[in-house]
Amino acid sequence: MTVQNSCRDDFPALRRKIDGQTISYLDNGATTLKPRSVIDAVTEYYETNGANIHRGKHRLSEEASDAYEASRTVLARHIGAAANEVVLLRNTSEAINLVAGGLELPPDAHIVGCMDAHHSQILPWRRAGRLDLTRVDGYGRLDRDHFRELLRGRPQVVALTHCSNVTGVVHPVEELIEEVRAACDAVIVLDAAQSLPHERVNVHKLDVDFMAFSMHKMLGPTGVGCLFGRSELLAKLRPQNVGGGMVDWVDLDGSVDRRTPFKFESGTPAIASVIGCAAAIRYLEGLDADGQRQHGHDLCAALVGGAIDRPGVSLIGPPDVKDRIPLATLRLADGVPAGEVARLLSDSHGYMVRSGHMCAQPLVTELAGGEVLRVSAYVYNDVAEIEGFYGALDELLSWMAPAARTGAGRT
Repeated sequence: MTVQNSCRDDFPALRRKIDGQTISYLDNGATTLKPRSVIDAVTEYYETNGANIHRGKHRLSEEASDAYEASRTVLARHIGAAANEVVLLRNTSEAINLVAGGLELPPDAHIVGCMDAHHSQILPWRRAGRLDLTRVDGYGRLDRDHFRELLRGRPQVVALTHCSNVTGVVHPVEELIEEVRAACDAVIVLDAAQSLPHERVNVHKLDVDFMAFSMHKMLGPTGVGCLFGRSELLAKLRPQNVGGGMVDWVDLDGSVDRRTPFKFESGTPAIASVIGCAAAIRYLEGLDADGQRQHGHDLCAALVGGAIDRPGVSLIGPPDVKDRIPLATLRLADGVPAGEVARLLSDSHGYMVRSGHMCAQPLVTELAGGEVLRVSAYVYNDVAEIEGFYGALDELLSWMAPAARTGAGRT
């Protein structure tokens, strides 16, 4: 039995109907919906202020600057960091690119990553140096022996994924970080975009050097990515974008950068969105942590249990709920196109799910061989929605799978 979901009414988008059918939003691994408090915070900024930050001495500019920096403090406190250790950017991709480029690694730098990483934790490192990916087993869990073997090569950077956006597996990053520290002096960069929405972390207790995450995956507005960095390491990073707002002085002979984190934040930022992010954090912190943890476990059990032994689908990932978030990725049998199924689930049944390679194509190709269907739940979902999704999927596959088989046999 799932815990009573008392927060669904806080999300206006869930009142929407498509062709008379109430929507069920199950694409939370991509982005989450926004509660009324977040929408109100964004709207209030535009209705009562709208000024730029850090550039003026007039009342509106100073009020906007204060609200913006107060939001940075809220975000930093949520992960156990100091405000000057948090850089506000556009998304996780930009955050990781800042580190990968800002470290100014030699072209032959050895970098260890993970096979189950999002493209954002693969492509920047591939550009920065020589990237070796840690293998995964058939369920998507890291091959720890292979990880230790790669560490013996004394990499300069280890790029870890806390939670896979394909398998939902939460890796034991505390243990992995301990192994890195014992083996070499690599800089550790953690992608927490999928894990942090479900479980808070303390970056200093975790002993990570850099950590990136996106607020749109945890009830915040789009356009805000956060990078935590140890103060001494942030100070050594080279800014990748230069221009207005990141300098203290410019003359004909040169310029003087502002202190961290401001030297990494050129141009006018997403002011309203950052202010809305503080409201998102307050909303999450206002939920009962133990109750939500149980709720997530129940959702995960429904997702995994519904996929196991179900005709026409194969679960990508472990067949249990240990160390995973409420996310299930499904390979459809008999050549059924995942994209077409996703469209029909939406238009005919009101279920919003994801299809494709999940921006993790190496892993999806390895484990599934092609495009997949992903179902991911969050705080406003309930077990009944998961059950309803599987019922709708059964109905679609009952006629789509035979049609796909017939089509495949034609010449």
